Amino acid sequence: MRLRALLSISVITTTLFLLSCEKTENDVVDLQSLPVPYLSSTLPSYDDIKNLSNNPLFRGNPGGQQIAVTDAGAILGRVLFYDPRLSINNRISCGSCHSQKHGFADPRQFSEGFGGKITSRNAMSIANPSVNNHFFWDSRVSRIEDLALEPVRNHIEMGMEKMDDLVLKLNNTSYYKGLFQNAFSSEEITPEKIASALSQFMCSLISIDSRMDQGMKNGLANFSELEKLGHNLFFGQKAMCGSCHSSGNLSAPDFPGGGYSQPDVQGTANIGLQLVYTDNGKHEGQFKIPSLRNIAVTAPYMHDGRFKTLAEVIEHYDNGVALHQNLDSKFRTPQGARKLNLSSIEKTALIAFLNTLTDEQFLNDERYSDPFKY
Repeated sequence: MRLRALLSISVITTTLFLLSCEKTENDVVDLQSLPVPYLSSTLPSYDDIKNLSNNPLFRGNPGGQQIAVTDAGAILGRVLFYDPRLSINNRISCGSCHSQKHGFADPRQFSEGFGGKITSRNAMSIANPSVNNHFFWDSRVSRIEDLALEPVRNHIEMGMEKMDDLVLKLNNTSYYKGLFQNAFSSEEITPEKIASALSQFMCSLISIDSRMDQGMKNGLANFSELEKLGHNLFFGQKAMCGSCHSSGNLSAPDFPGGGYSQPDVQGTANIGLQLVYTDNGKHEGQFKIPSLRNIAVTAPYMHDGRFKTLAEVIEHYDNGVALHQNLDSKFRTPQGARKLNLSSIEKTALIAFLNTLTDEQFLNDERYSDPFKY
């Protein structure tokens, strides 16, 4: 009897804990203001990415995932993305570590999870996920749904290891049943639907309206001479940045099933950050080569956030690559690690070009903003 009583107390205590930090309805923007169209807007839509062949900026990009996005699904995903109820202590949301004004990256070197725990890697940008097949710095998952839920379940980040607990919390939040009804024609809340809605919102995070994108349509007429020099260096044989940051998304080739000499290209490389890796990444110091879209606002850089500025990143590639035994072939020469030998004006030009990759519309789009007010 005593054991049964203790178990009952434990269950009640757990339930009270899950609900104790519940936000009130007054903490949420009027739900009537949420239906900002995701697919029927004149702004870049999901179809701009989904129909890759119709978008010259993404034509030829290998891979890509086809996630069906609806307005109602993306709206629900947006609320979930910014809701701290998705963490075990109701303090951390997906948006806590993926800030819109920072290109949905984290401006901190490492992110703070629930209970003050600190992650071991910098939170990278999650823009344009539908043109990728592998996610996270070590390319460990291949589904956008896993990209959505891994941080929620992570024991450092959000700590919601038992998804049934999350379902219970959302069921006890009045407005979620209506949002799930709109998105899935049923009030029933399940982990699969949570993952689907988050994936739909993330697939709506489309950035294709930077000055570079505009310049690709008008022959760089909107570029300064310095920016044109940076563009030519980036895609030319001296800096060769474009050999890794290729395609319209300016990210590394990333697709399963081969097509190169490797059976599975996962968009990673060893770029010579150090000779001895305390974090081996995918393996042997290989880390995801991220998209450079909005790169000027996503500092700090690299998997461990070691570089605070673009100038530091360029200095690494110019003269700081370590000759690791698994260094990517692009950074090797018969004499050792490759050096770019850039002049000061060339370094400045590269930074000027990288600044043209900022998509101001994306960084300020109401569709992607936090619907909660505290």
